[in-house]
Amino acid sequence: MELATRILEELREGKYKELLKDIYVDEGMSVRQQGRYERAVQEFIRLYGEQEAEIYSAPGRSEVGGNHTDHQHGMVLATSVNLDAIAVVSRNENMSVRVISEGYDMIELDAHDLEKKDEEEETSIGLIRGVLGGLKKRGYHVGGFNAYVTSEVLIGAGLSSSAAFETIIGTIISGLYNEMKISMTEIAQVGQYAENVYFGKPSGLMDQMACAVGGLIHIDFCSPEKPVVNKVHVDFETYQYSLCIVDTKGSHQDLTAAYAGIPKEMKQVASFFGKEFLREVDEAAFYAQIPALRGKYGDRPVLRAIHFFEDNKRVAGQAEALNQGDFPKFLELIESSGNSSFKYLQNIYTNEDVQSQNMSIALAVSETVLGNHGVCRVHGGGFAGTIQAFVENDFVETYRKALDSVFGESSCHVLKVRKYGGIKVV
Repeated sequence: MELATRILEELREGKYKELLKDIYVDEGMSVRQQGRYERAVQEFIRLYGEQEAEIYSAPGRSEVGGNHTDHQHGMVLATSVNLDAIAVVSRNENMSVRVISEGYDMIELDAHDLEKKDEEEETSIGLIRGVLGGLKKRGYHVGGFNAYVTSEVLIGAGLSSSAAFETIIGTIISGLYNEMKISMTEIAQVGQYAENVYFGKPSGLMDQMACAVGGLIHIDFCSPEKPVVNKVHVDFETYQYSLCIVDTKGSHQDLTAAYAGIPKEMKQVASFFGKEFLREVDEAAFYAQIPALRGKYGDRPVLRAIHFFEDNKRVAGQAEALNQGDFPKFLELIESSGNSSFKYLQNIYTNEDVQSQNMSIALAVSETVLGNHGVCRVHGGGFAGTIQAFVENDFVETYRKALDSVFGESSCHVLKVRKYGGIKVV
């Protein structure tokens, strides 16, 4: 550890210029990040005084392949992006955890007391207590710390701001008390535990895994307790493509039933074959039983099951295409996945409000504008929120202006794929 004032001096001297460029990929962004880090250290000093400190980072994530496949024990392709949460942190010896996130009041808890508290559900203190409690249950050392956190992970844009927060807390504990020896897979699993048990949200593991492990990863959830995670080694800059996330400004209000309907209907189909999840169902047997399935459950569960089977195979195809350097094939499969979500999964808009089709408009405009310059698909859970597009770097500004003209200024966020998950920066 170094004194916070010394870290500030080193930032101003440009000591970390190349490191920040490596983390944030885009040179223009890395220059901006230097100013952001300086301000974060200054705020830490203002809040906690002169102390020895470290800086940690955890990225947001983007789902690249496999739309609504993870909850059926399927496969996904996900990546970390160059929007992140950073924390300036000092260790203390009194087991007091103090966290101030930019724009919010201080959260304070006693690291001796890590049992779940019902009144902390859906709160940040619940997530912090849950991560520390989960790590302690796994036999890791936990202790007190003072932290100032600032995040650029967009809230409500499908980039998993909560998973980034869970990851940065877990990475802080790994660095301060466990010599950075806690695996990022474990930090992801503990983040999910905190979100499921302490926060009260029944989320899957994809978000936390992508944020914690970092880079582009292929995850197979055939055995969710022990997911198989493989890095896909690809440099999108080699192919001169950027990842764009477009916020369509659709409301998530009253969509709980729509989201819940997808796993519910997929599980109906699985139950027909005496299974709990579609991954356990023989695909040939499924197709042979479509008439009986339609008669028992109706058509939409059948269509959603078809999407699962096909998108699960597409994930494997996407990973293989990238590993073989076949970028056009990868883009073709991205587009195919998007079409399947619209036609079969049917999560682009809700039938309860057919006049509100923000995502349909975004996809239609994107296809018209992009032509041969990129591909697009739904991003995340669907029904409202965001779409994703892979766009040629030289065409990004044209695309951004077109989508901003429809949904408002700064609706289109131009990102890069980041190769790091949760890390200690300084």
